[in-house]
Amino acid sequence: MSDFIHLHNHTHYSLLDGACRIPDMVERTKELGMSALAITDHGNMFGAIEFYQTCLKNDIKPIIGSEVYVAPDGRFDKEGAKKNRPTAYHLVLLAKNMHGYRNLMKLVSFGYLQGFYYKPRIDMELLEQYHEGLIAMSACLKGEVSQRYLKNGLQDGINAAEQYRSLFGKDYYLEVQKHGIQEEDTVREGIFQISEQTGIKVLATNDIHYLKKDHWEAHDALLCLQTGKDIEDTNRMRYNTHELYFKTADEMAALFSDHPEALTNTLEVTEKCNLEMNFKEYHLPEFEIPNESDAKDLKAYLKKLAYNGLEKRYENVTPKLKETSRF
Repeated sequence: MSDFIHLHNHTHYSLLDGACRIPDMVERTKELGMSALAITDHGNMFGAIEFYQTCLKNDIKPIIGSEVYVAPDGRFDKEGAKKNRPTAYHLVLLAKNMHGYRNLMKLVSFGYLQGFYYKPRIDMELLEQYHEGLIAMSACLKGEVSQRYLKNGLQDGINAAEQYRSLFGKDYYLEVQKHGIQEEDTVREGIFQISEQTGIKVLATNDIHYLKKDHWEAHDALLCLQTGKDIEDTNRMRYNTHELYFKTADEMAALFSDHPEALTNTLEVTEKCNLEMNFKEYHLPEFEIPNESDAKDLKAYLKKLAYNGLEKRYENVTPKLKETSRF
């Protein structure tokens, strides 16, 4: 079996950015003799159940995660873009167990419900509340450690890494990638320096967005759909690499031959992730009737809420509306 596991991967549920269908990605994992695979779509968990079940059917260990967006000035701040500040940093989160899975669902939901600003964003306040049961990885060039290292130097990169380690402890890892991007080469050197000074372990990942190398053109067209640009447009968003494909363990070993521990550390993370889902029972939320309500039971309380909503939406609640609403 392979001594490397892909932990940073985007399926087609990374909408208009990821181009990997889940069955194809799982099949490729099995083909290459890899025993596990992670899903880390951008800001969401849309593909989590499909991915989990497809992996199990193919004897692949599923690792459920998400590449979330962390707002540096808090999830309620909506002024970053106007003030030329970063609106979000990337962070990869993986569920170790059911507690971590539930916390990840909460974080992702808060990202859409409270922090949405171009992207579904969370913040350090939420991470402090819901970090248990999760593994965190510093992510790609857009991660906070990478960005602060690039802009302010080694010490600020260390400060960022230490902030996350204070939350996640030994479940926080620094991430390195090698896609032939000059800025990435600079960051990678810095990440290993940060690791040396802090003792935080390093993981090698490949930020997969498409399955095979020759799929890069189709993926580029997908980006055009996302941004509403023409392929010929020289000023549009594009990835300056053709290396975001599902690499073999040998290809990854060749890329990181000077740091083999970054490859084997992916096995350590895999061993920590042991999420088991039960699909044989219903898992419905428990709703409690507020103390101040005069409703006798949950049905009566829901009926009252629905009627209140009707009154908000209509100036005149007619008998016909009541009848249509089955009140």
